[in-house]
Parts: sequence; structure tokens; C-alpha cells
Amino acid sequence: MTNPQPGPGLVITPEGLTGRTGRYEKRLADLGGLFADETAFAARLTTDADRVVYHVDEFRPSTADGDLITGISTLSPGRVGAEFHMTRGHIHAQHDRTEIYHCLSGHGLMLMETLDGQTVVTELRPGVVAYVPPVHIHRSVNVGDTDLVTLFCYPADAGQDYDIIARAGGMRHRAVADADGDGWRLAENDGYVPR
Repeated sequence: MTNPQPGPGLVITPEGLTGRTGRYEKRLADLGGLFADETAFAARLTTDADRVVYHVDEFRPSTADGDLITGISTLSPGRVGAEFHMTRGHIHAQHDRTEIYHCLSGHGLMLMETLDGQTVVTELRPGVVAYVPPVHIHRSVNVGDTDLVTLFCYPADAGQDYDIIARAGGMRHRAVADADGDGWRLAENDGYVPR
């Protein structure tokens, strides 16, 4: 019997994902239109426009049916006005595809929404796995004071539709700091337009 050849492997390090096939970064300037408080966003841009709010390292072996994309998402702490840092969010272009997020470190939320505006939230802490069901818009929100780091995995043929959130004026609810500033709560999005 011959020794098998090692297959591709991924290693999670403090610097990111070793063995990744891609990386993208979103700076504060890339997130225009996400936050309700446009004045606070404009003020942050004067000093933090180039700050990386989140980055994603991914391993994308192929786009074939049955394959999986795996990666690490790192979302920095911070707020714009009362709203916590968040990812742009998306729904899968193939609406029946699911996704999981395993929280490795930090404190955050997986904010999910059905097409008819029903909100579902999974609070993320180390060891928690958030399951994103089919036909759910979803985004990560960092409600803590350290990086929110999650391992994600979804079918390679899922695709993403990022515009679905913009077309509705955002998601139905926003994650904002509570009155004493020590926690979070959901607030109605006044600009939301039902789909």
C-alpha cells in the first residue's frame, strides 16, 4: 500500500486562514448607505475612511455543485452613531442554500430576515454555531469590544445577492446600543421598504 498524498488543508492562525484561495476587505468608506445616522457616518469618514471594518479569508476549491466554500470572517468592534459595525449582508443567489457560522471569538449577532420581513437573531459567542436557513437574508454584527471572528461554510454554487438589502432600504431591524450603552437591542429601521 502506498502512502496517500496530502490533500489541501486549511489552518486558522491569528493572521487569518493559511491555505486560502482569496481575501477581500471592506473599509469604512465601502459601507456607505448601511448606517442610519448619515451625519455620524460622514464624521467617521473624516478620520477612518480607510479603516478595514471587516475582512474575509476564504477557501474556494471550485464552484461545482456539492463542493463547499469555507472561510474566516473578522469584523472589528465599533459603532457609527448608535449602530454597531456590521457586514454588508446578503441572501444566497440560489435561495435554497444554507450557511453556518461558528463563532471562534468575540461577541456578536447573526441578524437574519425572511423575505417577508420576519427577523431572527442568533447571539454569537465562542463555540456557538449560527445556522442560516434557506431563503434568509443575513449579516454579522459585532456588539462586543474585540474582533468578532467566525468560521463559515456554505455550498459553492450558492452565490450572493448583496443588493436585496439596499433595495429594501436595509434590513427591517438594526442592532443598536441600548440606553446605558452596555448591551444591544433591535430597533425598527425607519427606512425599511417591505419586499
